[in-house]
Amino acid sequence: MIPPKVFISYSHDSATHKQWVLDFATTLRNRGVDAVLDQWDLKPGDDLPEFMEQNLESCDFAIMICTKRYVSKANAGEGGVGYEKMIMTSSSLTKISDNKVIPIVREKGEPKVPTFLKTKLYVDFTRDEDIEFSLDELLRFLLNAPLYHKPEIGKNLFSPLAKSRPDRTADGIREIMSDIISCYNRIKREFVMHNEILKNSSMPRLKFDKYYYEAINQGLIRRESIYVVITEKGRLYAEEHELIDA
Repeated sequence: MIPPKVFISYSHDSATHKQWVLDFATTLRNRGVDAVLDQWDLKPGDDLPEFMEQNLESCDFAIMICTKRYVSKANAGEGGVGYEKMIMTSSSLTKISDNKVIPIVREKGEPKVPTFLKTKLYVDFTRDEDIEFSLDELLRFLLNAPLYHKPEIGKNLFSPLAKSRPDRTADGIREIMSDIISCYNRIKREFVMHNEILKNSSMPRLKFDKYYYEAINQGLIRRESIYVVITEKGRLYAEEHELIDA
C-alpha cells in the first residue's frame, strides 16, 4: 500500500505545542502515514506560500490541528494559517476542501474549529488519557482500515439485537475460524489436523498461534492430540458469521 500523504497545518502557539505536533507527526509516520510537517520539510530561506501550496495540492489529506489561537488566526485570515485557509477554500482545491480536510481539536473551548471547517466532523484530541483511541480513529480513516465491516443485507429478518454486532475488519478469531472451516470442507475426516490449518492460513505464525489459542479459550475449538475439533459453540459461531461456505 502506498502511504497516504498528509499535510499537517497548525499554529506555533508555544514551544510545548510545537513539540506535541512534532510528536504527533512522528507517530503518524511510525504508523504508516507520510506526514508532511514544516519542522522537517521547511528550511530557512524557503518560500512559505509555495511550500503550503505545493503540499496542500499534492496531499491526500490535510489535518488541521485546532487550538484557540489556530481558530482565531484562521477566522481573521492571519499568518500562515490564514494563508492555508485561503488556499483550502479556493476553487482550485475543491477536492481537498470537500472531503480530505480533517480537523482535530487539541484544546477545549468554543468555537472548536474555524468557521470554514464548521461543517466538518472533527477528531477530539483534547484528552491526553484518550489519545490512543483518538489516534486509532484517525489512522483507520487515513489508512482506509475501518474497525468494522459494513454488513451485507441479511436474510434473517428476526435476528436479535444482541447478536447483531458487525464483524471487525481485523478480527483474528473470525479469520482463523474461516481457515479451519475451509480446511474442514476439503477433507473427509471428522477431524482437521493442526498442521493442515497452519498451512492453509495466510496469517504469520505468531499471529496464528495467538488467535488459535484464543479460539480454544473461547470454546470454539478444542485440541485432541494432533487434531482440532470444531465444537458446537464453534459451529454456531460459523453460522452466525456466515462462514459455513468458507
